[in-house]
Amino acid sequence: MEQERPFSFLPHQLLILSRARLIYLTTVRKGGDQSRPAPVWFTITPDQEILIQTAPDTWHARRIRRGSPVIVSVGGRNGLAFVGCAKFSQDSKIIDQIVNDFPRKYLMAWLGLYRPTKASFLKGTRAAIRITPIQILPPEFVARPGAPAPI
Repeated sequence: MEQERPFSFLPHQLLILSRARLIYLTTVRKGGDQSRPAPVWFTITPDQEILIQTAPDTWHARRIRRGSPVIVSVGGRNGLAFVGCAKFSQDSKIIDQIVNDFPRKYLMAWLGLYRPTKASFLKGTRAAIRITPIQILPPEFVARPGAPAPI
């Protein structure tokens, strides 16, 4: 991806993002087409980066590891969408934010189901990913598996 400078969300876009329960994460396959959007839990940093966690052997984790850009659709597959640069992180501040924010945001995590723990990151069964927004996509954009990526 040529441009890897972050952008700032407009106030109404940030409001949509802050109210959303899920984001849909689409990666780009080796052939340049879009993968199937995967719903994921997330939290937002003060500098407008998106933090997610995943098992390190998922398809989207494998593609991110090889440098795939991500397409993020907020709240639904046809919601506010942007292209992001995703990177794995072992930064303890990022892991702490995920561990602390998810139970506050998600009832299932609060109940202890699918709750990320610091130990799971240390053991390597969970991986933290930081997504820096790069480019907002047009309002009519909808992620479509198999279609060429808009990058």
